[in-house]
Amino acid sequence: MASLQLSGLASGFDWKSFVDTIMDLERAPAARLETEKSNNLVRVSALTTVESSLTALRTAVADLNTPAAFGVRTVSAGSWTATAAAGSATGAHTFNVTRLATATRLQGAADIGARIAPTADVSGITLASLGASATPTAGFFSVNGARVTIATTDSLQDVFTAISTATGGAVTAAYDPAADRVTLASAAPITLGAANDTSNFLSVARLSANGSGAVASATRLGVVNPVATLAAGRLSTAVTAVDGSGAGSFTVNGVEIAYNLNTDSLNAVVGRINASGAGVVASYDASADRFSLTNTATGSLGISVSESAGGLLGALGLTAGATTTAGLDAQFTVDGGDVLTSRSNTLTAAEHGLEGLTVNAGSVASQSVVVAADTAGMRSRIDNFIAKFNATQSLLEEQTKVTSSKGKVTTATLSSNREVQAWATALRSSAFASVPGLGSAISSLDSLGIDYVSGTSNLAIKDTAKLTNALNNQAAQVAAFFQQASTGFAARLTSLTDNYLGVNGGTGQLASQRTAITNSNASIDRQIADIDRRLVQRRAILESSFIAMESAQSRIKNMQSQLASAFPTTTSK
Repeated sequence: MASLQLSGLASGFDWKSFVDTIMDLERAPAARLETEKSNNLVRVSALTTVESSLTALRTAVADLNTPAAFGVRTVSAGSWTATAAAGSATGAHTFNVTRLATATRLQGAADIGARIAPTADVSGITLASLGASATPTAGFFSVNGARVTIATTDSLQDVFTAISTATGGAVTAAYDPAADRVTLASAAPITLGAANDTSNFLSVARLSANGSGAVASATRLGVVNPVATLAAGRLSTAVTAVDGSGAGSFTVNGVEIAYNLNTDSLNAVVGRINASGAGVVASYDASADRFSLTNTATGSLGISVSESAGGLLGALGLTAGATTTAGLDAQFTVDGGDVLTSRSNTLTAAEHGLEGLTVNAGSVASQSVVVAADTAGMRSRIDNFIAKFNATQSLLEEQTKVTSSKGKVTTATLSSNREVQAWATALRSSAFASVPGLGSAISSLDSLGIDYVSGTSNLAIKDTAKLTNALNNQAAQVAAFFQQASTGFAARLTSLTDNYLGVNGGTGQLASQRTAITNSNASIDRQIADIDRRLVQRRAILESSFIAMESAQSRIKNMQSQLASAFPTTTSK
C-alpha cells in the first residue's frame, strides 16, 4: 500500500502538487501575519533608534544643568599657576609676592660618623672597609705626574707607601686621627690627579692640590654607614637608651618612632620617619655626614624632638649641636593693598579674600592674575545640545514622514504612530518656549541668538555675537535660564524626555509601545501556530483521501485485468 502514496501511480493525477497548492492558498492568512510580525520588529528597531537619540539629547540637556556649566572660569597668572572655582568673580588682580614661604629645618651636627681609624696606624684598614663616604676603586691615580696603582684589598698604609715609592720619596702621606684626615707633605708644591686616572682615591680622600707642599683632606673622612645596622653603622656616639634587645624610641612632633640597633639601618629609620604622621622629611647627607629633619609644610611651624638621654637622636646630632632654621610665611599684596601673609605659597581666599581663587606663587615676583568666564566651555555645551536636538528632530521626522510622488504615497516605519509624531512637536514647543519668572532679558533661546532654521525643525545659532556677549557678560542670567528649578529650560526638556524614556522608575512611552508590539507579536505567533496546526490536519485528510482514491483505482485496474484474462477476445472469420 505504501507504493500507492506515490502521487498519480494508479490514477495518473499529481495529487501531491495539488495538495501543496491547496495548502499554500489556505496558508495565505499566516503569511500575512508573518509579514505583520516582521513589520512590527522593524518598528521595534526604529523605536530603539529613537530611544538612543532621545537618551543622547537628555544627556546634553543634563550637561546644561550642571552647576559648573555656566560658571567655569579660566585663569591666567603669568609664570605662576592659578585656578578659580565655578562662579568666581571675573576680573584682573595684581599679586606682588615679596617673600616665598619656606619650611622649618632642624639640621643636626656634622660629622656624626666615627673616624676611619682611632690611631695613626692604618695598616689594618683596607680600602674596601675604609668607612668614608664612598669606597675607593681599584686602578691608579696621579701624584706629581707619577701613577700610584692600588687595589681594594690594599690597606691605607699600603697606599701611603705606594705614594712615596711612586714619587721617589718626594711626597709622603700619613693619617691624622685627631682631625680624621689624610695629609700629604713635600718640599715642593704637590700636583694631584690626571685626566686619565682610573681610581677615585683622591676624591674619596678629599685631597686636592692647593699650590703648596702641604695638602690635607678637606673634611673629616669617617661617615656613618646608612645601610648597615645602627649597631654596626659607625656612629661616633654610642646609643645607650635601649633595652637588652637593642630596642629604643624617640618622638618627632609628638609621634613615636621605634628602632632597634641590631636590626634597623639608618636608612630604615629615615623611611620610618618619612612614612609616619610626624609631618617631616628626614634625610642623611653623606658629604657632610649630617642628619636633618625638614617640615613637609611651609611656614613658621616648629619641629620638636624628644628622647631619653643616650638615645639615637643624640647620636645623630639632633639634640646637642643641632641648629633650627625657622620657616617663613609668604608675604604678598593684592592690588597694592596691605601686606598679607600665608604659611603656604598656595594663596587661597583665606589669605587674600578673593572667593574661589587659588594662586600658586612660584617665585618672588609681581604677576597679573586674570579670571575670565570659560566661554569656550559654555559654548561647547550649547553646541552639543543643538546637535543632539537637531539629530533627534531629524530622526523623528524621517521615521514618521509620509511622502507622495506621482500619485504614489510612501510611508515611513512609524508614520502611523501618532504618539511618536507628537514627540517632535512637543520637543520643539518646549525648546522655544520662554522661561517665566527670570526677571532678565535672557528668557528664551531667541534671546541667546538661537532660532530655528527657516522651513526646518532644526536649531541654529543665528546671532553669534549675541550669544558670545551673553556668555561673557551675563553668565549668571544664562545659567538661570537653563537651570531654574522646575520651570527652567533644562528641567522642562528633561521632564519631556524622562516621560518618553521612562527614567527614574517610570514606565515610559517607549517601553509601553515596545511592550504593546511584543504582545502583538506573541498573539501573531499563536495565530500562526493555530493555522499551521489546522493545515497539518487538513493535509493529512487530503492525502488520506487521495491515497484511498489511488487504492480504488488500483483495484479497478486489477479487476479489469482479471476479466480480460478470463474472457479473452475472439476474432470471427
